[in-house]
Amino acid sequence: MAEMFYKSEGCSRRRRVKRIAFLATVMVLVFNLTGCATFDNFKGAFIDKKGEPEATVRIGVFEPLSGKDKEMGAMEIRGIELAHAMFPQALGKEIELVYGDNKSDMNVAESVAQEMVDKRVSIVLGSYGSVNSLAAVKTFEKAKLPAIAITNTNPLVTSYNPFYFRVCLLDSFQGVALAKYAVEALKVNTAAIMRPENDDYAIAVSQTFSDKLIQMTGNANAVVVSCDYEEDRKEQVKEDLQKIKESGAQVVFLPVKLEEAAKILKEARKMGVTALFLGTDQWDSSKLVELAGKEAAENVSFSTIFDPNTNTTIMSDNFKKAYKAKYGQDAVPESAAALGFDAYMIAVDSLNKTGTALDGEALRKTIANTREFPGASGTITFDMNGDPIKSVVVKKITAGQAISVYTMEPAIVSLY
Repeated sequence: MAEMFYKSEGCSRRRRVKRIAFLATVMVLVFNLTGCATFDNFKGAFIDKKGEPEATVRIGVFEPLSGKDKEMGAMEIRGIELAHAMFPQALGKEIELVYGDNKSDMNVAESVAQEMVDKRVSIVLGSYGSVNSLAAVKTFEKAKLPAIAITNTNPLVTSYNPFYFRVCLLDSFQGVALAKYAVEALKVNTAAIMRPENDDYAIAVSQTFSDKLIQMTGNANAVVVSCDYEEDRKEQVKEDLQKIKESGAQVVFLPVKLEEAAKILKEARKMGVTALFLGTDQWDSSKLVELAGKEAAENVSFSTIFDPNTNTTIMSDNFKKAYKAKYGQDAVPESAAALGFDAYMIAVDSLNKTGTALDGEALRKTIANTREFPGASGTITFDMNGDPIKSVVVKKITAGQAISVYTMEPAIVSLY
């Protein structure tokens, strides 16, 4: 009996020593392993892995929750959260939205992208601001983590980046659509271009506008004046507007952000510029009339991919009904919200089709094969670069309201 007792006690002592050794090893890992400086990171990297499959499906929301782009980021998030409220599950599990604040700063965006990877999200949505997404591209590709941009129009976000997709139109398509609108609907044959100096976005989209206008009019001099201005020089803006006024241009293509556009439209109105102004989807907001004033915004046209007054798919109707139920019957959804909604819905659809939340390469292939997906903003098919093939709508502001006046269908969206 005594011998059995000592053997039992010895075994018990050895088990305690092993447990202590295991706990010590865990503590060393917590404090020393790369990427596991916090308990949350350690938990996601080691403890949660042991419990696969996880209890929830994680979708990353990679957005500027603070900083200069906070307001536009919030509009994308509004669409994501509305879709999440309507469709909170994938693969039979609850979907957990994991937020990452890139603070509207491309230098912060790279580290926040790594946080998305460390937290083991299955798909990332966002970010607002192409520079923020570009900062995350290599991190997501290395981790084989698919991402869907919502309002990024810079072609570099998806070019040669197989894990990044987008649900909005490229800059180039908008330039083509606006040129076709100018020639076919407005019957113009001359235009002016006014853009901020050294702005890559403005340079790219104005080039496709100019090329298409020249092709359609058959006139190499269809762009009668082109002005590159320094944003902080108000006098130069006035000088450029005077040149445009004297040139006789029938339309002015102004690829700038909403706030800048409002200032220029107000100044143009004061100076008596009669040419019609054209802008991109950056102007697609009720704030344009509010900031520029009803008179200055009258007859202004801009491209977009979402018309809240038209039901292009069954999901368009469901989205608008849900939006009004949540934000009020008079609430008009912005295109960014519709696109955020679509990005989330494509993510959920891809998760369910793939059958797993843990295989990034398989998820990427499923997203890439998206065909005729019925989104809130219209039917979406991804091309070989991960860019959407969809209709382009041009809206015109009349009596303070933006109404659809022209549509370019995907079959004729061409740069040639």
